[in-house]
Amino acid sequence: MQSYRDNPNPFTDSHGDLAHDGGAVGHQYSTPYETSSGFQGIPLVPSSASGQGEYRNIMGSQLDLGGEGAKMSNVSSSHSQWDASRYNQGSTWATEKEKQSRRSKIVVVTCIVALVIIIAVAVSVGVTVGRKANNNNVKTGSTANGVASNPNAVNQTDPNDPSTFVKDPNLHQSFYGLAYTPVGSQLPDCGNNLANVIQDVQILSQITKRVRLYGADCNQSALVLDAIQRTKVDMTVWLGNYVIATDNGAAYQRQRNVIKQAIQDFGVDHIGGITVGNEFMLNYLNANGAQDPNSPTGDQGAQILNANIQDTVSMLNGMSLSKHIPVGTADAGSYFNTKVLQSVEFGMSNVHPWFANTSISTAAAWTAQFFQEQNVDVAKTLPNNPTMYIAETGWPTKSSDAGNANNGASDASEPNLQTFIDTFVCQANSNGTGYFFFELCDEDWKDKQFGGVEGWWGLFYQNRTLKNIKIPDCQAP
Repeated sequence: MQSYRDNPNPFTDSHGDLAHDGGAVGHQYSTPYETSSGFQGIPLVPSSASGQGEYRNIMGSQLDLGGEGAKMSNVSSSHSQWDASRYNQGSTWATEKEKQSRRSKIVVVTCIVALVIIIAVAVSVGVTVGRKANNNNVKTGSTANGVASNPNAVNQTDPNDPSTFVKDPNLHQSFYGLAYTPVGSQLPDCGNNLANVIQDVQILSQITKRVRLYGADCNQSALVLDAIQRTKVDMTVWLGNYVIATDNGAAYQRQRNVIKQAIQDFGVDHIGGITVGNEFMLNYLNANGAQDPNSPTGDQGAQILNANIQDTVSMLNGMSLSKHIPVGTADAGSYFNTKVLQSVEFGMSNVHPWFANTSISTAAAWTAQFFQEQNVDVAKTLPNNPTMYIAETGWPTKSSDAGNANNGASDASEPNLQTFIDTFVCQANSNGTGYFFFELCDEDWKDKQFGGVEGWWGLFYQNRTLKNIKIPDCQAP
């Protein structure tokens, strides 16, 4: 079977962190989450591997006010103590002045105590209102890179407990896995937040038990792991490190460090693996005017990627983790370098019938055949026999321009997405194919940047409502 190119934008990763950020550092958070939104009772900075932490004592300011009030009271009560012995005890004038002084002291002390109480109440009300406003912000949805979340996408019986979400009867855990990037996870903006990721995980968990990420910028690894713990769902995530060949390892190192921190903060129970590189070989070959991943040029790229893969393995080995985390790579289906495959425990292959110009009627069969012949069979010939997954497959539902609305054989449409789902998903589940369907939701930023079909691959619209499709009811392995 002939190779094909599944990404019309060869210098970008079309599905996640951008290659074209050129490794720009952008805004990096100094804490796991720099966002003011979240569910009531969700500490923004976890203090342990479980993701749970202590509240910051917001009411501490009241103690300070009370202390100041006490000091004021002490000063007032001791400022001028009345000494009756200095006067003739039989004097009515002295007795009357003593009474007046005592009344004055009582009034002053009473006023000060009342003032302290009023201040404490005001602070308490302010904190309560602030908390309610924060909760309301979460309930009404927040924005990431200009895309508003949908507060009605998921219902919860307890609005303060994300694990109490109500299951949608139209959703079934039929997908082996899904490709996912939290909204706002691109440098330099980093507009993602925990509340939106929690909502996505609530939806994802109803259609799959597995997700894969593409990169680690903008703390997306920690956000997803935190959301999984808070929603208490049965889900495993493959973390990603998007490697750029031309930045002297800056992007790799930056993401390596935040992945390590996420593992330290949240543990390994929900981690299925780490993917180092996404379409790295495809991008490297295109940038250097080559096509063959096993050519001398391809081997040069493989040397860069393998160094990062081995560094990730060494990092994990040095962490004394409670379980083994496999390390792999993801690339376009025809662009795996043999030396890279020999260095990993798994490979993830992008297999897109749309970009191969197949018709929708043959798309599922073509996907299965291509993956078997180009990836699975090749991996079996290698001494390490890496496990192979389909990293991406799916069908677009529209195009932003008429010129890309048809791939030469079939249209980008919701009915055709339904056809691909109906002919691929349950069949792949039955034959044991590990795949990550592309993708959860439409992505507005891709449409704005690339146009065509790039932003329209989601099972859901970008507001997290299901498209005009039916999720099959066949249990994924």
